[in-house]
Amino acid sequence: LLLPIRKAFNQYANIRPHRLLEGVEGPLKADGFDILCIRENTEGEYSGAGGRVHEGKDNEVAVETSVFTRAGVERILRFGFEQARNRRKHLTSVTKSNAQKYSMVFWDEVTKELAAEYPEVTVSHMHIDAMAAKMVMAPQDLDVVVASNLFGDILTDLGAAIQGGLGFAASANINPDRSAPSMFEPVHGSAPDIAGKNIANPIAAIWSLAQMLEHLGEADAAEAVLSAIEAATAKGIGIRPGLNSTEDITAAVIAALEA
Repeated sequence: LLLPIRKAFNQYANIRPHRLLEGVEGPLKADGFDILCIRENTEGEYSGAGGRVHEGKDNEVAVETSVFTRAGVERILRFGFEQARNRRKHLTSVTKSNAQKYSMVFWDEVTKELAAEYPEVTVSHMHIDAMAAKMVMAPQDLDVVVASNLFGDILTDLGAAIQGGLGFAASANINPDRSAPSMFEPVHGSAPDIAGKNIANPIAAIWSLAQMLEHLGEADAAEAVLSAIEAATAKGIGIRPGLNSTEDITAAVIAALEA
């Protein structure tokens, strides 16, 4: 239901923060990174335009067409520029314009047009393969990263990995003009294979709650929740899979909130 919900409620901005919480050791030597990945959430490679003909026959054909509209590309990039202006004023736009000479070149052109409206923001252009390497080799150099639906999906799973795993990966599906509800969820999904075992890490879900509070204008409450998460991890609670139970991690965060 994710894709229909995102499209129906025009939740075109998918926001996924990636940073190492205090006490958490990621797989990289690098630390001190704080990346805000912004993924276009309603069109692009996941537009659902296409089909199959001659199914099951030797001449079977499957076609899946990416759809990039000027309105869609411009609004997600503008959202990214606004986020960058309020952070460290650096935006990286991710494409593959050396191979996709229509859609990705178009994305690059719109990025350059909008950059003129945000002279205080430094803009970098990177191909998706180079960005994947950058997130491994020097994630601390990145601030706001904006990518298409497919590229953003892949990069944010990599972002989850370098921040310690999917148990720390929060996300917000935002309708920026608030004409419909937004949706907040951990990246990892429901994990039915471990249901009832009390071993799921709740941090990503709680972090998603902090994003919801921020969206609702409750900035102090959002900061309190995120600080409580980090207070728990700073004590070594929930920093590795299987180290603590779901209940113990949750209790530690609640205790930090009440302290």
